[in-house]
Amino acid sequence: MKTFTLCAVLIAGLFISGLYSCKKLATVPPVKQTPPPTNPKTATTQCDYDFDDTVLTNHGWTKTFDDEFTGDLSNWSAATGAVQNELQYYQPANAQVVNGVLTLSIKQETVNGTSYNGSPQTFNFTSGSVVSNQAFSANATTPKVRIVARVKVAAGYGATSVFESYGADWPTNGQINYFQVEGNDTKEYVTNYFYGTQSGKNLVQNGLYFNPVDGDLSACWHVYMTEWSQNSINYYLDGQLVENKTAGQVSGLFGKTEYLALNLPVGGLYYQNLNTANIQTGTMYVDYVKVFTSN
Repeated sequence: MKTFTLCAVLIAGLFISGLYSCKKLATVPPVKQTPPPTNPKTATTQCDYDFDDTVLTNHGWTKTFDDEFTGDLSNWSAATGAVQNELQYYQPANAQVVNGVLTLSIKQETVNGTSYNGSPQTFNFTSGSVVSNQAFSANATTPKVRIVARVKVAAGYGATSVFESYGADWPTNGQINYFQVEGNDTKEYVTNYFYGTQSGKNLVQNGLYFNPVDGDLSACWHVYMTEWSQNSINYYLDGQLVENKTAGQVSGLFGKTEYLALNLPVGGLYYQNLNTANIQTGTMYVDYVKVFTSN
């Protein structure tokens, strides 16, 4: 497993962490819209659902990435550093492979580090974040990409489980949020995407979408699959299509290159009026991450 230091990048008037060894990558937490757009249909979940690769490989899809976390984290880089508006200090020790599962864990502990703007700061929480060493793209050669992850999200007030991808010079290479689940509301997951033609200027409006589900996403394993193609982003949960994004700047993402990221932030823009006294520790569990491409 490689490690990297978060680098402050000025985006839309905010200092946001640039990831992946200080390459020009950046991620910005989606801000909730008011009122939030919500799927009128509650998604049906299957506890401990698993994904069969042959559902895709028998129909012309090629598996281009497969990490079942049976060894080390050599396919990923782990973060060290802070993110503006969030309370955790990311450190590699909080991202571990245990018994064939990637664990990203929030710990309540005091550490001295550097804030997002480079000044010394004391943190009361640590957590884990990893970014893939391999990048992926829906493009003319592979016009369809499916990203699959089997996850038990973290429960607990203040935590947010996040699976996303993004590219250099944010948001000109785009960002796709496959899911984010707040630990105090594990019966819905949120999707989003970003794109712009200029550095730091997101053109997407109303990309955020809330998907209620009929079960607790932290109680057992669920499979999140997203299909990224030229004119749409389709979201599946436990094998069922939940959401389809086609409007706005979706087509602008085509041909862009993005890295996968798994994060477990504490607080930040995911929460409004956060009561720090009520923050709970928790762990996000990842059984595997797979990527498939097709013509």
